[in-house]
Amino acid sequence: MAPIAASHQQFDEIPTVVGIFSAFGLVFSVSLFAWICCQRKSSKSNKTPPYKFVHVLKGVDIYPENLNSKKKFGVDDKSEAKSKSAMPKNSLHLDLENRDLNGNFPKTTSKMQSSPDPENSSSKHFSEKKKDSVSPDSLKSTTSLSSEEKQDKLGTLFLSLEYNFEKKAFVVSIKEARGLPAMDEQSMTSDPYIKMTILPEKKHKVKTRVLRKTLDPAFDETFTFYGIPYSQIQDLTLHFMILSFDRFSRDDVIGEVLIPLAGTELSEGRMLMDREIIKRNVRKSSGRGELLISLCYQSTTNTLTVVVLKARHLPKSDVSGLSDPYVKVNLYHVKKRISKKKTHVKKCTPNAVFNELFVFDIPCEGLDDISIEFLVLDSDRGSRNEVIGRLTLGSSAEGTGGEHWKEICEYPRRQIAKWHMLCDG
Repeated sequence: MAPIAASHQQFDEIPTVVGIFSAFGLVFSVSLFAWICCQRKSSKSNKTPPYKFVHVLKGVDIYPENLNSKKKFGVDDKSEAKSKSAMPKNSLHLDLENRDLNGNFPKTTSKMQSSPDPENSSSKHFSEKKKDSVSPDSLKSTTSLSSEEKQDKLGTLFLSLEYNFEKKAFVVSIKEARGLPAMDEQSMTSDPYIKMTILPEKKHKVKTRVLRKTLDPAFDETFTFYGIPYSQIQDLTLHFMILSFDRFSRDDVIGEVLIPLAGTELSEGRMLMDREIIKRNVRKSSGRGELLISLCYQSTTNTLTVVVLKARHLPKSDVSGLSDPYVKVNLYHVKKRISKKKTHVKKCTPNAVFNELFVFDIPCEGLDDISIEFLVLDSDRGSRNEVIGRLTLGSSAEGTGGEHWKEICEYPRRQIAKWHMLCDG
């Protein structure tokens, strides 16, 4: 029985020994893992970054050094002094800590260096003296003049004219436009396209494609008009309307160009020309007819009642003789169309009676930012409907349109009717 008891005591001591060895192993593995992590972190901190930050200060680009450079960020003052002394004198160096509040660098007077070419050095000094002699008042005047000129100028249109005697065709090539104003205030660009009409008959109407986000569009489009005899060209006038496409509202009119062809000789070949774009001259034409409109503003319900009553003395169409007029009514809020209506078509009459009422909900208090556009169109199933005349009523409208709008604002809940002359559409 004695040997059996001794063996039981030996087996009882084994778990304690295993626990001691496992604790020592655990401590050793944790300490080894911590040491490896510390070594990796120290090796990462000692590594050199691949390049420095790129600064852009008032048009001066400070490019980073070569990627193979051995210079580190953590160098001491001695190494910096050595690198400064080793730099060539002509190299660009900007001390970012010595800038003023506006981000400008102080002017430093550098000593004259001996140059091999005395003529170049004298010309440089002469130009520097000229720059220093310019007064700030003169600079202000030149900048103001340039800004005013930029506001007045609407760009230049480049085109070419040609007559093909074999095909008896008149050829107009719209090349490009330069220096157009930005009609989109957010992106400071435009989406220009051009409408061209041959006056006075207005039979030939074409337009170019829309070019996106450019102030110098290159159209390079050629239009050929057949059936125009060469003897008739002297009596024609080319009308170019430059517009900017707007997806959400009416297209913005940039300007127009009128080119009378009287005195032009196309027998010698192609003629290149360029014309300045001018503001659109919105002239009231007696030949466009008149429109009778009644308006009433309800301040309590914030609604505007528009009644299209009559149209008279509308011009005749070119082909069928009498036009088939109808009126399209567009409501604008700060140059953005928010609603549109249209009347029924009246067949073959220059004096149409509509008597149709439309009610518009005004999205703001008052009529200061509201305007209404009336388009009198000629209905044509075979082609696009042609605009006979146009009328705009609003606070910024001129003539009877502005007077009518002022009356409905001063006398709400009163129906006021007036005749208005239609403008050329």
